[in-house]
Amino acid sequence: MTHKVIDCLVNVHFGETAKQPEFMLKVRDDYFKGPQSLYEQVELPALLDEMAEHGVEKAILMDNLVKPSVTARKFVEERPDKFALAVGGVNLLRPMPSLRELAAVVADLPVAYAAVGPSFWGDGMYPPSDAVYYPLYTKCAELELPLCINTGLPGPPIPGEVQNPIHLDRVCVRFPELKLCMIHGADPWWDVAIRLLIKYANLRIMTSAWSPKRLPDSLLHFMRTRGKNKVIFASDWPVLRQSRVVPEAVALDLPPDVLDNYLYNNANDFFFGAAEQEI
Repeated sequence: MTHKVIDCLVNVHFGETAKQPEFMLKVRDDYFKGPQSLYEQVELPALLDEMAEHGVEKAILMDNLVKPSVTARKFVEERPDKFALAVGGVNLLRPMPSLRELAAVVADLPVAYAAVGPSFWGDGMYPPSDAVYYPLYTKCAELELPLCINTGLPGPPIPGEVQNPIHLDRVCVRFPELKLCMIHGADPWWDVAIRLLIKYANLRIMTSAWSPKRLPDSLLHFMRTRGKNKVIFASDWPVLRQSRVVPEAVALDLPPDVLDNYLYNNANDFFFGAAEQEI
């Protein structure tokens, strides 16, 4: 049986960089043990074929305000029925020009969410509770645009403490109107993340960059019980291919309705407004 899937984090921009940064090479070679082809140019027919084979009806492609992805925007323009954008690259220290540009992109293209990785800018000095994020939170709430924030220790050898999900506690209190999603799991702080998900109606978690068969039992229990609408599927393609993670997700010990929520419904509701959110 083929399940409907939304893949909420797909990278098609890797091949646009002639020379990858050293930390990206280390992620490929040391962390994910990925093939050399990981950073090759992506062709639209090949991606569509893989999506069709595994029931992926829509994919969200990573983009960036500082260096817009030619490939991602081209794919979105050619197949808006299949693709939307996730936009990162907001300059949090001088935010106003970036936020004006973000608003312009949202007005012009299908954008599912904005994204920020606390470990990946400012030398990992600013946790999400820091006031430098507040203009971004305010703009996303104003635009009714979901915001995804990296949580959990990052793969590259860079500081990771700022990605402890506990830093989102104050954010959820101060910005209850903000649709907020933790991405790339929350390892080793899964229990903190789950407690926050129970506590806050506007918070979700995405399992991007995680092999479904490696997800902790505590998260699967949460999905079966109080968290049926809280956990969202994603691959982090091509780091983890849909050909691997979709079958692994389908094989999880989850009731059919919970699996459908995980693979499709929760993302459709949260990112594409298919249902009213209780926020």
